[in-house]
Amino acid sequence: MQCYSFIKTMMILFNFLIFLCGVALLAVGIWVSVDGPSFLKIFGPLSSSAMQFVNVGYFLIAAGAVLFALGFLGCYGAHTENKCALMMFFFILLIIFIAEVAAAVVALVYTSVAEHYLTLLAVQTIKKDYGSQKDFTQVWNSTMEGLKCCGFNNYTDFEESPYFTDNKVFPPYCCFDDVNGTEPCTKKRAEDKPVQGCFKQLLSDIRTNAITVGGVAAGIGGLELAAMIVSMYLYCNLK
Repeated sequence: MQCYSFIKTMMILFNFLIFLCGVALLAVGIWVSVDGPSFLKIFGPLSSSAMQFVNVGYFLIAAGAVLFALGFLGCYGAHTENKCALMMFFFILLIIFIAEVAAAVVALVYTSVAEHYLTLLAVQTIKKDYGSQKDFTQVWNSTMEGLKCCGFNNYTDFEESPYFTDNKVFPPYCCFDDVNGTEPCTKKRAEDKPVQGCFKQLLSDIRTNAITVGGVAAGIGGLELAAMIVSMYLYCNLK
């Protein structure tokens, strides 16, 4: 009985923390979606690198909503000893866990294919919007400044873009020795000292921190498994 009460209390506390995380992610996601530039201004270039590959605002809203629902179901189910809520909590968490494993397998197997399609999409968007869409241009400038990179692949991504068409030069970040823009970044200067693309730089940073990323992923997976086991334990011991 004491073991059951202890597990029940820990389940409530754990899910209350999940609930609070969900609320926080929802708030940040709504903020980013409504006023992205101010988010970038406060958190700097590091926050903008992810925004090149996902719409981070909607992603945070979706993640926050899922955590909000999970935290509520877990707390409510454990506190009121409601079997239906506990079973819903278990199945939602199981679906998330299976989706994470499937995503990891797909990412490992189809990395080159995903990289190819991502490259096509990103380069096409740069050629279309860089220099004409203010927020898009600001996000890319912050990313290139923070990661010390140029474009998605290299300076050629900006050819035919509105910025290059209007100015006949590349962004200053594409010239290794003149990021302050005191001299025009011409094609010759960009060719002489090429700057690495942001995608390769981001991959390099991820590989550098692969152990940390892997540890965090393993920790999250472990917590999900533990939560599923505890919820099923409570479910099975309810009368």
